[in-house]
Amino acid sequence: MNIAYILNSYPQPSHSFIRREIRALEAQGHTVTRLAMRAGDMPLVDAQDLEEAAATQYVLRSGALALLNALLQAVTSGPKRFGTAVMLALKCGYRSEAGVLKHLIYLAEAAYVRQICEAAEVTHAHAHFGTNAAAVAMLSEAIGGPAYSFTVHGPEEYDAPRALSLGTKVARSKFTVAITSYGRSQLSRWAGPDHWNQIKVVHCGIDPSRFPEPEPLPEGGPRFVAIGRFVEQKGQLLALDAMATLIKNHPDAHLTLIGDGEMRPQIEARIAALGLSDQITLTGWVDEVRLLEELQSAHALLMPSFAEGLPMVIMEAMAAGRLVIATYIAGIPELVQQGKTGWLVPAGDADALANAMTDMANTHPEQLDEMAQAARIRVLERHNVDVEAAKLASFVAAS
Repeated sequence: MNIAYILNSYPQPSHSFIRREIRALEAQGHTVTRLAMRAGDMPLVDAQDLEEAAATQYVLRSGALALLNALLQAVTSGPKRFGTAVMLALKCGYRSEAGVLKHLIYLAEAAYVRQICEAAEVTHAHAHFGTNAAAVAMLSEAIGGPAYSFTVHGPEEYDAPRALSLGTKVARSKFTVAITSYGRSQLSRWAGPDHWNQIKVVHCGIDPSRFPEPEPLPEGGPRFVAIGRFVEQKGQLLALDAMATLIKNHPDAHLTLIGDGEMRPQIEARIAALGLSDQITLTGWVDEVRLLEELQSAHALLMPSFAEGLPMVIMEAMAAGRLVIATYIAGIPELVQQGKTGWLVPAGDADALANAMTDMANTHPEQLDEMAQAARIRVLERHNVDVEAAKLASFVAAS
């Protein structure tokens, strides 16, 4: 099959799951055309991301004249169809915080995407996230482009389902992908019951070959790693408060924060205010090799998020044979099992998080090893990227 991937900004350090999915599809013999509206805004440190950037066509780089020409071609090739697409863009724009003007820009982007898809003989388009990428895929289909599907990850899409016209996007799609059963339930709230059978579950996948038999859990004091963008939903400030409680009885505890973002100044200020400079390391973004090294140096991944879909870093930590301490939200409990592969705590509760970290620190190493092995087995069974990509391809073929 010849599939176009429609993305907003790509690649991004936090979107390695998209790269893996694309490459798994290509390994299975499918052709994938990468179409992003713009390049990512985070620096790329992974060689594979740099390769993806070189293989991606960027719509907005084509310039206003190219988009205008694409619009004119769409008008002349199907005036009635184009009028319907304009009405669809206006309808979605009126609902959206992005507004009508941006949706008319999405229509211009969609016209250009349609041109590229036609030249590349694309038979199906797949977007990631239910935001503007899905809007472009939908509008491209409306003016004669390929049929589309899209993957919804959350939590952002679930915060504004009406503003994003999620129900409309689901209804017009050949199928819509949720990454968890929880995600499917949320989409079912905004799609009519007649469209529920269009909502499929395809897990984000990991490449098992990247995770050989893990190193034993480290000796010494409890070591944690937290990975993610420095934004409010990830809860890093809560993790710092929990660390301040933990070190009262475990002064040798250490937390490595991997990532970067708009909240870095606040995080650095909180570290200083709590006197945690010796217990906290900030690395910035790292490549996949370094990421695996950091996981192997830790006992557990700390995921104190306030809102999530199902984070890839949880899958990667479990595949690396590491425990997970996470909040009991969204799709996380579908993978992390309390007392079997890690600990689950209420979101926003620093004391509960500190108690879970203390429980881990006080658990016998042999039991920790058994839990870590159970975590690895569970994620490899449920999140193999080749299996999940084949599932996605089967839905495309059936559509």
